[in-house]
Formats: sequence, structure tokens, C-alpha cells
Amino acid sequence: MAFIPYGRQSISDEDIAAVIRVLKSDFLTQGPAVPNFEEKISTATCARHAVAVNSATSALHIACLALGLGPGDWLWTSPVTFVASANCGLYCGARVDFVDIDPRSYNLDPDRLEEKLLVAEREGRLPKVVVPVHLTGQSCDMERIYRLSQKYGFRVIEDASHAIGASYKGRPVGDCRYSDICVFSFHPVKIVTSAEGGVATTQDEVLAERMRLLRSHGITRDDQRLREPSHGGWYYEQQLLGFNYRMTDMQAALGASQMDRLAEFIDMRHLLADRYDRLLDLDALQLPVRLPDRRSSLHLYVIRLAKGGGGIAQRALFDHLREAEIGANLHYIPVYRQPYYREMGFDPSDFPQAEAYYREAITIPLFPAMNEEQQDYVIAAIRKAIC
Repeated sequence: MAFIPYGRQSISDEDIAAVIRVLKSDFLTQGPAVPNFEEKISTATCARHAVAVNSATSALHIACLALGLGPGDWLWTSPVTFVASANCGLYCGARVDFVDIDPRSYNLDPDRLEEKLLVAEREGRLPKVVVPVHLTGQSCDMERIYRLSQKYGFRVIEDASHAIGASYKGRPVGDCRYSDICVFSFHPVKIVTSAEGGVATTQDEVLAERMRLLRSHGITRDDQRLREPSHGGWYYEQQLLGFNYRMTDMQAALGASQMDRLAEFIDMRHLLADRYDRLLDLDALQLPVRLPDRRSSLHLYVIRLAKGGGGIAQRALFDHLREAEIGANLHYIPVYRQPYYREMGFDPSDFPQAEAYYREAITIPLFPAMNEEQQDYVIAAIRKAIC
């Protein structure tokens, strides 16, 4: 059996043709393909505004800046996430802290958040921004987090890097009903890809305009936004200290084409996950919980070794799968365990659920082009190791 990755892109002839059309056009960047992609994201998420950039990390950064995060402020997020969810706060000069995860969904736990907020209020160090992460594509309990934001005065950025096409209480993730800004990733292993790329959605026109400025050096040529009278068609103004975070038209064309298959991709992921659920229903495993009031985009399928684990340790199972040419992975090492963050003095014992997850979790392959033969091979390898 050839190596089976944990995730991979699905590129169609239509995707290739869309990129070729851009290559043959007058615009490789700052042309019509980016607004077209943004419009498709707005439609899919029911958000008034979508701002495309070159990565989800860039989107998180400009989202924090748009909300005024800066030195002396705090950003809180989940410890079980990619480092960008925390790094975006450090980029702004803010300090970062973590809130432990819920043991069923593996997302930021609203109960732990409320407990931490009570303490922070007494100590005068409430967060300015909280970044809930929709791990594996399943939404956090955003309504509960939103209610806490109203009580304690923090802003909310959803890190939905895994969750394009997901829904929460019947509404698409990204509609920002319970947040200020929502960020998506379009890396090749994500639900749909633009090769590299990210998008921030919001219902707030002021935040959207600020993020558009920040993604392109803080420069505008828009007559309505100029602070001085225009000196002619060549005139432009730098109004903020921005960045070159623009998405190219080739990336946007690929992303827009992929969005046409969003529902198909997610439906296929659910069929594969349903099959895993049936064929890996073993006492030694804890399978992903799909909560009834939300639909995951199922970017990842994470299994956990239940107590006893069939007599096999996490590392032994991981090594067994890799030796069988199965691209098992771990999403994620808790951020506070990274050497850069360890120097900040975090104590792993403050996050018991994240620590338990780290000891027990393994991501196994799941992607739309995966066939039953490949999936059966993965299932047989896991059963052989633990049964």
C-alpha cells in the first residue's frame, strides 16, 4: 500500500483551468479574482464582508490589529491548536494565556473560561481578545462564549481554520453572529484550498475596511477614504502601518473554483467518518463526538486511546501506523509546551484536559479522495495494534 497521508488536496480539471485563465489574463495579483473569491466566501458564510489574505496566520494578525490589540493587552486561546492562534497576539505586543479544553469536543471549554474570567476580573487582567478554535472543524459553543464576552467586555475572533462549511445551531460558521471576526485557512490539507491563503469574515464594515488597509501596506487609493484631496490618478496614501499580506489572483481563482465543491467535500468526509465510527467502535478507543447542535466540516478525524488503550501506548500506536505507511499525526502539541512558550513560565498542570489529550490523541487519515481500500487498510492496522 502506498503512503496514505492524513489529509491531501483534491484538484480537478476545472481548478487547473481556473488558474490557467488567470495566468493568461492581465492580472496575476490585485485583479478581479480576489473579489470574486471573497464574494463566494461571503455567500457561503452569510457574512457581509470577507477579506482575503495570503494565509490564515496573516488573517489572525490583522484581525487582532483591527480590534486594537496591543502592548499591555491579553489574548486568550485554546492550548490545543496550531501556534498561530497564540502567536497572533504576540505579533501585536500583547501577552498570551490559555484556557483548558472540553474533554468531549476538545475545544475551548466555556466553563473553564468563565472560571478564569472571574479570577482575571479580580486581578485586573481580563483579556481584550479571546480566540476560540474550532478544532477538527467542529464549532465551539459560540453562544456561551459570546454571552461571556458581553459580560466581561472582551472581543472574539473565531479561529475557524478547520471549519469552512461547518455550521453551528443551523447557521454557517463565519456569519459572526457570536463574534467580531472569523478566520479561515485554505492550506492544501484544509477542506478547500487556494494553495496558501486565508480569509477573515465580519459583519462590521469598519473592521473590514481596517483589515483591507492592513493587508496592503496600510495604503489606499480610494477617493472616499483619502485624508487629503486626490492629486490625480497616481495619488495614494499610507494611513496605517500595514503589511504585504495580499492573496494573488492565481490563489483566489483556485480557491473560488474549489468552493464550488465545498458541500461535496464535506459530505464525503462525513461518509468516511461514519464508516470509521462503525468499524473502529472498540473499547480501547474514544472516537470523535459530533455534537447535535452543530455540523463539523471534519477537517480531522482524531482518535484517543481510552483507559488501558488495549495495552498499547500512544507512541507505540503512532509508530506502528507510520511503519505501515499510514500518515498518522498529532493535532496538536499544546502550545504552552513549545520551547518558545515554555520560557514564559506556563505550568502544564494548569491544563489537565489538554495534557490528557496530548497523551492519548492521534489523527488518522481522512480526505475526500480516500477510497474504501485505503480506509480498510487504516482500520485493519489500528485493530491489529490494539486488539
